[in-house]
Amino acid sequence: MKKLVVFTGAGMSADSGLATFRDADGLWAEHRIEEVCTPEALARDRATVVEFYNRRRREMLAAEPNAGHRAIAALERAFDVEVVTQNVDDLHERAGSRRVLHLHGELRKLRSERDAELTVPIEGWEQPLDATAPDGALLRPHIVFFGEAVPMFDRAVRIAAGADLMVVVGTSLAVYPAASLVRYVRPDVPIWVVDPGRPDIGGVRNTVTHLAERAAEGMPRLAEELVARFVR
Repeated sequence: MKKLVVFTGAGMSADSGLATFRDADGLWAEHRIEEVCTPEALARDRATVVEFYNRRRREMLAAEPNAGHRAIAALERAFDVEVVTQNVDDLHERAGSRRVLHLHGELRKLRSERDAELTVPIEGWEQPLDATAPDGALLRPHIVFFGEAVPMFDRAVRIAAGADLMVVVGTSLAVYPAASLVRYVRPDVPIWVVDPGRPDIGGVRNTVTHLAERAAEGMPRLAEELVARFVR
């Protein structure tokens, strides 16, 4: 069974109605990065940061996986699939994907402000301002803020390096270090990119096929093609 690594970005969830950061009408249109997504912002104005992620959690819980999410989950019947995502929502899991690595954190978890590895699940959408972790520290969103290390990146590199096939969905390949994952794939591994924009694939040594479509449209068609081509 071939190893298929699927790397997804904000465009994957945009088709489920979740706003992206970088679109003109996205989340950053209402907030500056410095206000809601840095350690300094959390220290300066905890209430604003917590409320921002409460809102995102509420929107996530109201959203449903789209046809692209479901197509990726269904590929597990034919391939050894691992999903690496830049997204912090749980739509891949709710679609049925069993192995999902979140590079930038998860909205369904909170973590200790003292110990980055101490996480707890959150039920519902609201994080109380005074909620504490088992170690007594205040809890914060389990999100990798700008300026913080990406702790799961090394694991993602190992997953990418083991791929026989790679599919990239809904990302411009502009956010680092995540975007560099395509450069850890073996040079003989074909890569498919599903995105309506112009992802930065310059310098990628592999054979790249670009499907200029949104995730919910292009991913189901590509899934059918992959099964027909590689599954005997």
